[in-house]
Amino acid sequence: MFRLKQGIRRFFFVVALAFFCFFSAAPFVWMTITVFKQDKDLYRSGNNPFIFNEPPTLDHLRLLFNETNYTIFLRNSLFIGVLVVIITLVFALPAAYSLARLTGRWGERAGIGIFLVYLVPPTLLFIPLSRIVVSLGLNNTLWALVLIYPTISIPFSTWLLMGFFKSIPKDLEEAAMMDGYSRFGAIMRVVLPLSLSGVIAVIVFTFTLTLHEFIYALAFVSSSAQRTISVGVPTELIRGDVFFWQSLMAAAAIVAIPVGIIYVFFLDRLVAGFTMGAVKG
Repeated sequence: MFRLKQGIRRFFFVVALAFFCFFSAAPFVWMTITVFKQDKDLYRSGNNPFIFNEPPTLDHLRLLFNETNYTIFLRNSLFIGVLVVIITLVFALPAAYSLARLTGRWGERAGIGIFLVYLVPPTLLFIPLSRIVVSLGLNNTLWALVLIYPTISIPFSTWLLMGFFKSIPKDLEEAAMMDGYSRFGAIMRVVLPLSLSGVIAVIVFTFTLTLHEFIYALAFVSSSAQRTISVGVPTELIRGDVFFWQSLMAAAAIVAIPVGIIYVFFLDRLVAGFTMGAVKG
């Protein structure tokens, strides 16, 4: 009787797991299949969207790579993403450590204040930020986004990393300094390795932010050669009331699938990063 109940529970667990796996993977599968569908296959309402009712085609990929600046958008997004990640880590790591270790009780209040800055909607900030961008002569350049995006990523990353630094016992740092390390050496050899989950969470959050952010990319960049994926793709593949759906799906899949794979490989560390930062911060 016990084995029967255990078998029934396992059966329902497997069914539920399969359902959620399908629910999670279905958008990526549908997106990938749509890329290779012919127009008459895609727009015929009676056709099954998850199979090829007509022979697949590569015409929409040719349109994406040969008749748009998609490769330029991709290169611009990678360039901005890498620089913003570096800038965010350079500022957020020492800020979070200082607020968590060296400032006493008011450090936590300052951390909450920094996080509240992250909650300010971009629609309220892009007008004053545009004045700064214009005054620096960075309008319509990639450097405008490199300057602006850290204003979003640094506050959240600082608040997140504070939770990790608070969770690490001070005794470990003191022991490292007694062994001859300076405070900087103790941070590099002890604190950062133990905070790796938080650092990974910050890197993934910051990089994905630069990929999907739309308002600032639209407001500060107008030249097609300087656009990122989030603005360039819909601008060139939505022409009036004509949507090039297959090419749009191809542009999205090329970015979304690698990011999804990264999320899968670092899922445990990402969950630990966000939950630890939320609880301890």
